[in-house]
Amino acid sequence: MLGGENHTVPTGFVFVGFSHFPKLQAVLFVLFLLMHVVTLVGNIVIMFVIRLNQRLHMPMYFFLSALSFSEICYTFSIIPKMLSGLVPGTRTISFLGCAAQMHFSFMFGFTHSFLLTVMGYDRYVAICQPLRYSTVMTSRACTQLVAASWAGGGLLGVLVTGAVFQLPFCQSHHVDHFFCHVPPMLQLACAGGELVGIAVGIFCITALLGCFLFILLSYAFILGCILQMPSAKGRHKAFSTCASHITVVVVHYGCASVIYLKHHSPRAAGASVLIDVSYTVFTPFLSPIIFSLRNKDLKNAFWKSLKKSFIIRNANICPGSSFSYSDDYC
Repeated sequence: MLGGENHTVPTGFVFVGFSHFPKLQAVLFVLFLLMHVVTLVGNIVIMFVIRLNQRLHMPMYFFLSALSFSEICYTFSIIPKMLSGLVPGTRTISFLGCAAQMHFSFMFGFTHSFLLTVMGYDRYVAICQPLRYSTVMTSRACTQLVAASWAGGGLLGVLVTGAVFQLPFCQSHHVDHFFCHVPPMLQLACAGGELVGIAVGIFCITALLGCFLFILLSYAFILGCILQMPSAKGRHKAFSTCASHITVVVVHYGCASVIYLKHHSPRAAGASVLIDVSYTVFTPFLSPIIFSLRNKDLKNAFWKSLKKSFIIRNANICPGSSFSYSDDYC
């Protein structure tokens, strides 16, 4: 108790989550589990292909590896607990566990946005200033940009989580969501929830909008450079290097805008849960698929690595057989 009022420090919280859809929980569990596995496998494959293929050891794919790693971390901060929440009797989380989940989900979410911004800047330098690309995007500069993205995401995660969890909680400890998200947590606060909600909302929207505007500015310059290219083949090649990034940016910020600009209403709790799934499950699921299908170099590197692995495996199984290794596989 604090000051004689019913202010308590809860020992834990209970996720209401998908209890709004009792008949769909088994289906949702299988669906989300499959999507989570595809997300993890897709991002791990991207990281390994880039790591093993010397031709992909360039800034664009270094940033893509960092993006894939941040996406793996983001999904791990939310989806395992979300899946356990679809199993009756496993919907609780400790107070510290809830704070940690909120911190890491915001940290990796913001890191993802910062890395997408860095990738937009990388494409701007590559297309608009190609002669300076090797001197601007050095390995040290790339490492610093990735480190700054992680540091910025970590700082923002601390600020948001600190602002929410310094509030006193005196309402029901049932969180009307499938993870420790800001709006449902603020509904449990005794006082100051509305003010913190406005501050956090402005904070998040400003950070995301700043990243988005920087990406738009980068692509405005890129579009101007592409339109000035004399050959159609050159314009197509320049645009193709940006296609997968543009698609992921549209999906990422499209879903993020729905999350942060939607109207929060207790009567629409079930709808709110389903909307938030688009950002926490669907967007990470699409990202590795988009990069894998829309990036020709990555696709070629993947199939060459797969063929090389198949040839080596067969050579080990049948050591007496003779195989001819072409330069494509060595």
